[in-house]
Amino acid sequence: MWSLPKGHLEEGETAEQAALREVEEETGIQGHILAPLGVIDFWFIAQQRRIHKTVHHFLMEARGGELSDADPEVIDVAWVPLTSLSEQLAYADERRLLDRLPQLWADAG
Repeated sequence: MWSLPKGHLEEGETAEQAALREVEEETGIQGHILAPLGVIDFWFIAQQRRIHKTVHHFLMEARGGELSDADPEVIDVAWVPLTSLSEQLAYADERRLLDRLPQLWADAG
């Protein structure tokens, strides 16, 4: 099941700093934030506890690093063409984030 990189805030981190750190930890890629992409709010069960998670996603540009699946939480990483990304992502809430991309690029250009 493919999904976008995500994780938790460490003490003193902003959502932007956490996103950059998590992307680098989980993919090996050093990014630069271009714009907020959206927020996903969800619940899951871990160790028989119900956990609430809010994930702030950002549109990023790769600035360095090497694609790597060295993080033990990650099975595989890949560059995926934007035209195929929606088909690849396992979660509908992440696929919905892609709807914002045309407007973000129009605003940036």
